[in-house]
Parts: sequence; C-alpha cells; structure tokens
Amino acid sequence: MNPFDFVNDINFGKKDIITDSDNPELAETTYSPFLTNRALSYFPDTIQFANMMNKNSHIDHMLQYSFLLNIIRKRKRFSKWFKNKEDNDLQMVIEYYGYSVNKAKVALKILNDDQLKTIRVKLNKGGVE
Repeated sequence: MNPFDFVNDINFGKKDIITDSDNPELAETTYSPFLTNRALSYFPDTIQFANMMNKNSHIDHMLQYSFLLNIIRKRKRFSKWFKNKEDNDLQMVIEYYGYSVNKAKVALKILNDDQLKTIRVKLNKGGVE
C-alpha cells in the first residue's frame, strides 16, 4: 500500500482499507499521517481536518485515519503536489560565489539586474541554450 491509497480511500473509497486488509498491523504502519494531511491540505473543505490532525499528531495512526475517513465527505479530489520551481538565477549565484542555498537567496535579494547579467556572461559556457 502506498500513501495515496489512504488518501483516495479517505476522499472517495470509504472502505477502511486498514481493517479490511490481510494484515491490519502492517497496513497501519504504512499509513503516513504527514503525507495524508499534506494531501488533504490542498482542498478548502478538508484543510481544517488536516490541520486538526496535525495539532493532534500524538494520537494513534489508526485513530487519525478513522477520524478522517468518517468526517470527510465523499468527493473526488485531485490536485498536483506543490513543487519548488527551479530558479536559474539562484543556481547561478550558488555556482559563481560558492554559496549555500540560504546565503544565495540572501545575495539574490541584494544583487541588481546588471550584476546578474555580468554573472550570467561570466558563467556562460557556450553551446545552445
């Protein structure tokens, strides 16, 4: 079982795949509250329940899953996971100055467009872009 099986069951399936599985103990250990709450946080009608489970993370996994399974209304919910966009200027500053990501973010706020253009020219290795 993968984390998305649990999310799909909470959102649409409503079959309680933990207790219906061949090995409920194994199914309960594969349940990841963090990933489930993150997936549910993308929707306006489920974000409050995900936040409630984040606040009560000390509760047993089976109880968290049962709560979400029974309180969230059945509905098909689809969304893409948020991923950070690759910032070419950030990578360029990291390579040019040898900074860490955090230091490069600070430096990027300070550098102006002319300075970034100069760095871009100095790091140009040729070839087709």
